[in-house]
Amino acid sequence: MKILVINAGSSSLKFQLIDMDNESVVAKGICEEIGNSGAQFKFKVPGRPDVVDKSPIPSHADALKRVLSALSDSKIGVIKSVDEIGAVGHRVLHGGEKLSGSVLVTEEVKAIIDECKDLGPLHNPANLKGIIECEKIMNVPQVAVFDTGFHQTMPDYAYLYALPYEYYEKYKIRRYGFHGTSHRYVSERAAAMLGRRPEDVNVVTCHLGNGASIAAVKGGKCYDTTMGVTPLEGLMMGTRCGNIDPAIVPYIMKKEGLSPDEIDRVMNKKSGMLGVSGISSDNQIINKLAAEGNEKCILVEKMYVHQITKYVGGYIAAMGGADAIVFTGGIGENCAKYRSAVIANFAFLGVAIDEEKNKVRGEEIDIATPDSKLRVLVIPTNEELVIARDTLNIVNGMKA
Repeated sequence: MKILVINAGSSSLKFQLIDMDNESVVAKGICEEIGNSGAQFKFKVPGRPDVVDKSPIPSHADALKRVLSALSDSKIGVIKSVDEIGAVGHRVLHGGEKLSGSVLVTEEVKAIIDECKDLGPLHNPANLKGIIECEKIMNVPQVAVFDTGFHQTMPDYAYLYALPYEYYEKYKIRRYGFHGTSHRYVSERAAAMLGRRPEDVNVVTCHLGNGASIAAVKGGKCYDTTMGVTPLEGLMMGTRCGNIDPAIVPYIMKKEGLSPDEIDRVMNKKSGMLGVSGISSDNQIINKLAAEGNEKCILVEKMYVHQITKYVGGYIAAMGGADAIVFTGGIGENCAKYRSAVIANFAFLGVAIDEEKNKVRGEEIDIATPDSKLRVLVIPTNEELVIARDTLNIVNGMKA
């Protein structure tokens, strides 16, 4: 069966078509700047030149039509007909407490996704829009896979905040966590690399990219994670501030005369690596300028390593020990500098890496030295494959 994986954003629509007979990517791409003047459609097929179309994309409906048309096009397509697509798997940010696993999309599921828009205002409305547009065009099962799903095994003492308990009861204010499909995939791969079952392994998974989160995975289940009610909590990121003293928020609002929406934008879009460096949210640019002596970019690197170290060390302690530390995500998979700096901070635990092996970029490998007390793994994430697998399992369950 071929499964189409969709990740609909506020002004974008990413996709992958995956042949589940061999779990290979048949085609992938993205519609960017939907509804804006800079719209473009990128279409990639392994082994062929990329196709880029910069004609207008007025809406998400038009974006989906563009995707389906390209997939079945007689010249650039990879299928004869859209009928070859057996199901669609959708990445959905927030399922709250009502939707903790991957589910077949129903009217009730769509209503819950809509209910959770207050918890995921930047993502849930767009995710739901992608589902609705697919339903209009394609008469196949639609499956929702939630970013928060993997983290629903956290104990209450890990997910609750020390606020009046009534806020949890009334508004479900608690830690939810995100990047769940990534943490799930790499923790399972880590167990496989160690030759053990997931339930017999404790790992700390570091998903480091423009968005970043760390998870403690104890016996194959999420025990704790850095992101909270929203993806803003935890590590500093490309444009997100991560953890700050909450009192800073009203203080800056009063000093700068900012509204709640404006301070939210500052913390989500103008902070993190961009805010500290004053130059860029792109880690590659940060690294390049730091190497050239830019003091603020050097500061960004030091802050990032310090924060990663604190969470990794804390999670190892909270789980009573770990078998491996895993690096994934665009930065985690490709930036040897951060991996080396973080692991150097755990020399006191007997953890060490082979710096020659650490030069790897985007490959699955154990970079720890033979005598290291913990394994240090680099594992490229594959969130789309997790979504496709869950979609296939649900569709097969419908047939049983």
